[in-house]
Order: sequence, then C-alpha cells, then structure tokens
Amino acid sequence: MGATIKDVAREAKVSIATVSRVLNNSAVVTEETRQRVLEAIKKTGYKPNALARSLKIQKTHTIGLIIPDISSTFYPEVVRGIEDIAAMYNYNIFLCNTDQKEDKEIKYIEILGEKQVDGIIFMGDVVRDSVIQAFNEFKVPVVLAGTQDKEKRYPSVMIDNEKAAYDAVKYLISLGHKKIGMIAGSMQDPIAGLQRIEGYKRALEEHGIKYDPELVVEGEFKTRKAYLAMLKLLEHKVTAVFAASDDMAAAAINAIFDSNLRVPDDIHVVGFDNTYISTIFRPTITTILQPAYDIGAVAMRLLTKLLGKEPIEEMHVILPHQLIVRESTGFKEGSSR
Repeated sequence: MGATIKDVAREAKVSIATVSRVLNNSAVVTEETRQRVLEAIKKTGYKPNALARSLKIQKTHTIGLIIPDISSTFYPEVVRGIEDIAAMYNYNIFLCNTDQKEDKEIKYIEILGEKQVDGIIFMGDVVRDSVIQAFNEFKVPVVLAGTQDKEKRYPSVMIDNEKAAYDAVKYLISLGHKKIGMIAGSMQDPIAGLQRIEGYKRALEEHGIKYDPELVVEGEFKTRKAYLAMLKLLEHKVTAVFAASDDMAAAAINAIFDSNLRVPDDIHVVGFDNTYISTIFRPTITTILQPAYDIGAVAMRLLTKLLGKEPIEEMHVILPHQLIVRESTGFKEGSSR
C-alpha cells in the first residue's frame, strides 16, 4: 500500500490538519513547517488523492474545452493558446470534439458536469438554445471562443467577422475584379457564416457592384463541398473567389486547376484564418489573419479571471484581424507591393 497522510504527519512530527494545510497552500503554516512537511511527502512517497482534495476545496483545476471539428486546421492553434495559459494557472484540459452535432454538445456538457470541471470554453458555429439551457443547469463559468450567443450573456473572444470579410473582398475589388464569387460557411451559422456573407455583400454594394446570390455557394467549411462549390462558381465565369476558410480556399484552388485554369493567372483566391495550410499550399494563399492562438489564450485568461473573481474590463473582446497578401492574388513572396 502507498503512504498515507498519517504517515506524512508522523514523519514530519505535525498533525494531519497541518499536512492538509500545506497541501492546500494555506498561509497559516510557517515556512519552516511547510518545508518539513514537503520533505516528509518526498521521503514517504505520498501521493495526494486529487479527487478527495477537489471535493474538500470544491475545485478540480480542470477546464472543459468543447470544439466543433478537430480535423479543421483552425482549431488546433486555438487549443494551443488555451493550453498554454491553462498550464500557467495549473489547470488541466478535457478536450471534447462535437462534429458540430447538437446532441454531442449536450452530451459533453453533461459529462463535464459529472467530471466537476471548474469552467468551460465553448467553440461552435452556433450557440443553440439547448446548449445555453445546459450551461444554466451546470452553473459554472463559461467563455465563448470565436463565437457569441445571440443575447451576449456569456463572455466571448473573437474578431469582427463582418469587417474582416469586407476587407478581403474590398482588396479583390481593388485588383479590378467585378465578378467575385464566395464560398461561404453555413447559412445557419450566425458568426463565421452570415457575418462573413454580410461583409462580402457590403464590400460589393459600397463599390457599386450588384450582389448576385448565385455567386454565393455554401461550402460548410468542408473541403469536398468547397471543391464542388468552386466548380459551380466556375460556371458563372467568376474572376475571383473569397472563401470563408483557408481549407475551403485550398479546395477551391484544386478545383480551378482541375478545370484547366490557373491561380492567380486566371482567377484570384482569398481565404480566411491564416492557418498553416495557407503558407504550405501552392500557390500560397492570400488570407485574413484570424489570431487563433490569441483567441484561445485570451479566452482562457478571461476564464481564470472569472474563476478567481478578478475584475474584468471587457466581457466581449474583439481582437484585430489583418489581410495577408500572398501568391494566390498575384503577389510574389518577398517582392514589394
């Protein structure tokens, strides 16, 4: 059998209560006593029961992280940002992949409740009413990363998706394009879907280009659907395409090449997110930099503030985006614009 807390107390010549105070970082214990207890723990090989301790202090130092699609090139970088900050504050992560399915979202929230996590970071295309109800029943702090709920009742970290899409399409217009197609996310997604479509429409309208709904085709952030969407747009003789993710932009470029056309010679393509795919794909992809790592890091820091009851200056954080110009719109790497 392993060493017990009694063994530690006996070795350090203190009470069991004193050992417990040391384990819980109580300020009541003197430094000399603390060091004696720590030496006794090391000598006896005592391993504290994490579950028992969490029940006493009502904290497990675990965070539930719910993401919609682990296969996306965008979310892993968000997770990195979350994990790095979580490690700084001694939190462990439970990672849950929902495949964008409502029943899995609810199931994982229930599982995280059973695990007694201290808080949740939620990423999803849509924050459904059923998800909000599950959050309310769970009653732990929740932060939304890369999305928002309709009523803005939960803290969130994201970019201005409408303005980012506007900037991408405005850039294509500045290159002389008038027939610009869009491979959109999902029309059911109010953030990465509808807001980016609204940005596309506003850029066209402000520059005197009539909006044509046939030039907006849903790709649903899936490469196969984006490939087919690009083939459909080619039937309309578009000269440029704005894709709502880098994965879909890469699929669009493949469809263009398979149709015996060239990027950027025949068609210009702009993506979204600035994931690693935009730099390793050929041609490299002009894209909107969405600071994925920072979204994760800021969301996790916001959650630690909620858990620590620290003052929060901004409950809904909007991080800056940036247009990164590369080869898919005719810009040669290393040359001047």
